[in-house]
Amino acid sequence: MAVQAVREKGRINRDAVWSISGSHFLNDLSTTGLVPALTQLYKSVFHLNYTEISLIVLVSYITSSVAQPLFGAWADRSPKAWMLPLGLFLSTLGITLTGIAPSYGVLLLMVAISGLGSGAFHPEASRVAHLAAGRAKGLAQAIFQVGGNGGQAIGPLIVSLVILSAGMHSILWMFVGVALGLVLTLRLYPWYKEALRDYAKVRRTIEGENRIGAVVLLVVVIVLRSWCQIGIAQFMPFYYAHKFGMSYQLSDALMFMFLGAGALGTFIGGALADRMPKQRILLLSMLLSIPFAFGLPFLHGAWAAVALLPFGFFILSSFAVTVIYMQMLLPRNVSLASGLTIGFGVGAGGIGATFFGVLADHVGLTSVLYILMALPIVGAILSAFLPVDGKGGSLARA
Repeated sequence: MAVQAVREKGRINRDAVWSISGSHFLNDLSTTGLVPALTQLYKSVFHLNYTEISLIVLVSYITSSVAQPLFGAWADRSPKAWMLPLGLFLSTLGITLTGIAPSYGVLLLMVAISGLGSGAFHPEASRVAHLAAGRAKGLAQAIFQVGGNGGQAIGPLIVSLVILSAGMHSILWMFVGVALGLVLTLRLYPWYKEALRDYAKVRRTIEGENRIGAVVLLVVVIVLRSWCQIGIAQFMPFYYAHKFGMSYQLSDALMFMFLGAGALGTFIGGALADRMPKQRILLLSMLLSIPFAFGLPFLHGAWAAVALLPFGFFILSSFAVTVIYMQMLLPRNVSLASGLTIGFGVGAGGIGATFFGVLADHVGLTSVLYILMALPIVGAILSAFLPVDGKGGSLARA
């Protein structure tokens, strides 16, 4: 079970990888899965406008965004195994307590606690996947990220099938997730502490230099991708309701399909990352998503799935890939790489959701969707300027 043996023989530690994937599922269910979908309920309970509901998403994502790179940098200097269970506990507990929030201000506080927990959880969880991967970095990261994307996809479905009809207090059932999260992370805790002791020895032998210019460019591409994902999940249900009279239950089911396709794309893209250059996968994911992005504002009902499913698949097929790619660009800062890709990228998506919410209040949802349609084009152009990685993780000069 020791990580040293896993690394020397190149075998993946499947028990650790699947455990951390399950933990990731619960964390992202509590944050990016439930928070955007619950804004429909919060809107009616607290009588909010688009700007105010977007602020809920902003608070969730910005706390994770600001915290995650900071936690990651701290964890790179001195890894903290206890941040793994504590972070997941806070992220699940925070969203659970929104079910009894007496006011909009308290609601924002609980959402912020959940976001901070996610910020603490992700850097350590990503390191678990990295240490348990052996030589199968892409496959391990894919399994880890599919857990998170699965949580994102299930969130709207839970809201649609249960919470919208049962009301705010039904969110308290998430205490089951709090307990399950503690079981998973505390079960993994002894192995992770041992793995960190071994990692501290080999970290001093890691070769390679940080590529700051490429890191900045990759972060911009990740932010654009996050704006696409979160913008669609946040605003398409409202767009379908106002433009076509579609029920929130049906639109939430479509969002589940969209994010579920993204989870499938994440897994396949991550698995391919062990065989193909990661820069090429990122570029192709952007290019292939463009034609389906242009169908989003015009298709509705069952036909909406024709655009949403392939768009979700392609736009998120680079999700796990960019984490591994960032770790290659920052070889000595694995947790910081996770914070920049998973944390900052998703948090910036929350900022974008707030900006688009304000824009929607002034110019309408249709204009916002037209902007979202153009983002994959910009992402593809920028991806073409990133260095191409070769065999053995080497990177060509841009």
